[in-house]
Amino acid sequence: MRIHRQAGLARLYGASALACLLACVVPNIPASAQDISDMAADVPAGSQMLLAADTLVYDNDNQTVTAVGGVQIDYGGNRLVAQRVEYNRNTKRLVASGNVEVINSDGTKIYSQHVDITDDFADGFVNALRVETVDKAYFAAESAERMGGVLTTFHNGVYTACEPCEDQPDKAPTWRIKARKIIWNGEKKTVRFENSNFEFFGFPLAYLPAFEIADPTVKRKSGFLIPGIAYKSDLGVGVKVPYYFALSPTYDLTVTGSGYTKQGFLGEAEWRQRFNNGQYSLKIAGIRQVDPDEFIDSDGHNVDSGAAGDPNKFRGMMGTKGQFAINPRWDFGWDVLLQTDKNFSRTYAIEDFNDSVHHSSIYLTGLNGRNYFDVRAMRFEVQEETLSDDPTARAGKQPWVLPSLDYAYIPDMAVGGGQLSFNVNAQAISRDRLDRVLADPNNAASVTNVRGIEGQSGRLTAEAEWKRTFTTDGGLLLTPLLALRGDAGYVNASSGSLNAINQMASNLGVDDDMRSSLARFMATAGLEMRWPVLFSSTSSSHVFEPMAQVFVRPNEQYVGGLAVPNEDAQSFVFDATTLFERDKFSGYDRLEGGTRANVGLRYSGAYDNGWSTNALFGQSYQLDGQNSFAAPDLVNVGEDSGLETATSDYVGLVGFNSPSGLSGSVSGRFDEQSFEIRRAEVKAAYSGLPISFSAKYAFIQAQPLYGFTTDRHEVTLGASTQLAENWRVFGTGTYDLEQSVLVKDGVGFAYSDSCFTYLMTFSESRDLSTKEVSQNIGFNLSFRTLGDFGSTQSSFNTVQ
Repeated sequence: MRIHRQAGLARLYGASALACLLACVVPNIPASAQDISDMAADVPAGSQMLLAADTLVYDNDNQTVTAVGGVQIDYGGNRLVAQRVEYNRNTKRLVASGNVEVINSDGTKIYSQHVDITDDFADGFVNALRVETVDKAYFAAESAERMGGVLTTFHNGVYTACEPCEDQPDKAPTWRIKARKIIWNGEKKTVRFENSNFEFFGFPLAYLPAFEIADPTVKRKSGFLIPGIAYKSDLGVGVKVPYYFALSPTYDLTVTGSGYTKQGFLGEAEWRQRFNNGQYSLKIAGIRQVDPDEFIDSDGHNVDSGAAGDPNKFRGMMGTKGQFAINPRWDFGWDVLLQTDKNFSRTYAIEDFNDSVHHSSIYLTGLNGRNYFDVRAMRFEVQEETLSDDPTARAGKQPWVLPSLDYAYIPDMAVGGGQLSFNVNAQAISRDRLDRVLADPNNAASVTNVRGIEGQSGRLTAEAEWKRTFTTDGGLLLTPLLALRGDAGYVNASSGSLNAINQMASNLGVDDDMRSSLARFMATAGLEMRWPVLFSSTSSSHVFEPMAQVFVRPNEQYVGGLAVPNEDAQSFVFDATTLFERDKFSGYDRLEGGTRANVGLRYSGAYDNGWSTNALFGQSYQLDGQNSFAAPDLVNVGEDSGLETATSDYVGLVGFNSPSGLSGSVSGRFDEQSFEIRRAEVKAAYSGLPISFSAKYAFIQAQPLYGFTTDRHEVTLGASTQLAENWRVFGTGTYDLEQSVLVKDGVGFAYSDSCFTYLMTFSESRDLSTKEVSQNIGFNLSFRTLGDFGSTQSSFNTVQ
């Protein structure tokens, strides 16, 4: 009977002991911060308590129950381990001693040699406390006490987010904060350090009389964020001070004030809000500049223009981004930038909107199985330090795309034993300024191409394709193909555009026949033949695959004169990767016509040692009809492309990969008669320890009618080396061999471990036309759980 009574009391007092421990000790840890009233939620209702110990002693005279030797208490997913646990009913105190370890249900671990608490859960005292939170933050203290169920004070405490070194556990972490007092406020969710020292690699770096941070587990708390420092020659030295408002769990506001020594005060505000199906943000910024004359270039021009009539005084922007899931198949979103002038966001480095080319869009996208739909309105903002009336300025020449539509559909079932696919594309474009290229900048009549007309244009394209693959007994793969496409469009060009087109036609000796409307079609019958042949040995296997294609179709309509704008098919490149494309143009405004054959040989090899190789070599032939690539258009996209002759240039590619991380490739286009190199690219890369590198050489022969009057030779090198376990040095550079100019270069070094990151970089870039040099210096210090301790960036422009 006594044994049963002791066991029952042991369970009761053991449960009380564990509850007291969890109530007192666990709330001391920011990772488990909660009120005492919430502790019951950690133990599910009806949980069974398991108690194990070498000895259980009940002293009825002194009203104590003691568990001694290997004490383990498990209760609702929580666990207490100690050498001794004693509960005194008279003093209402519980004492756990001897390698005390508490593992909370969320994974938080508490270590101590002695725990002494009251059973009202409000006050307690802990000696030699160590805490390891779930997110790997660490507290240690000589002693700790809890008062009023809210405040927990660590005496002579240490805080760090660096994991202990396994080989040298007594080694000082990368950083830590030592304080006479560390006060955690469970209600305000803050941690305050008093009389503290910040140590870096074991050395005291700064004395901080008092400072406060958010509880490491608090992801959103109002307060000042880490300030930043910036310098730019036309802005001066700037200091950014952001303040964060955690207004609710679903929305917040960040307000930033920046003071520049030359231009005055810049204000920024960003609102962010989240919903169950998406999120959006809104950012505004503005400044009334003190000294706009700082933006005047060497020729006396103000390159950054502000409001009309008040140049460069008030400048500002408004930008917003959002994305929402209408349902599992449809997404709606936007990214829109509005600003007083073309370069404000880039000049003042407004985060998320300071790219050299910002792509504004509003879109609706749907994806379901093999169906795809996308419609969007687009605008490209080129943020450049160029006068608006400069002929080379790009900003004013960018069109509005209202809208662009793409739709693709592949039926799930086979049609005629093969695959049927449908594609629809539509676009409507409006441009306020003519985009043309002049052979002689001083001669407005020397037009070599018209990249964009001033006015409006639109096009609707619909295409269907069917193909099926047959395999013969000899392993020959035959794929017949049928395709039908139709286009309808309109053009409303300004008189200035029509004059430029007329001048270009006169220079090229072709007809000027710009159409105000058009309708065209293209029907294609094709056959592809592939015969893969496998050769294998004991240590490797090789596949050789001769391949040929024939496409029969009528001539491309409205070709031979300058009749149709070319907005989306300007970036055409003929190489090994496009040899076997049915239509080699990059967009819908141009389409291949006439009968064409593509012939080549593909090879792939695999070796037992992990190496692999691949190669492709071939040529294309215009067999009948008009060659679309020999016919000029408004951008002369086929000029010197390698396809403008009946027998094309040769194209080839050879590459390899190794298991050690080494890879490389050589590709090129070669004259069909002399085998002279017209285009070439050589790449090599290695990724491993302690060194990684990449190298690239590119050569493109001159294409005068395409806007490039000289050959282009460029070398790009990049390397990174691991100096030690955590230290890394890296650099990159691009050199123009034709003009003997280092186009851009950069170097940097970084340190990174589990709790600290340091990065410092220096980079330069040169504008080949203006000879302007931009230099940037930046560094960043990041301490895990404390935040980024600022970043500094310097940029200034010189002319060489």
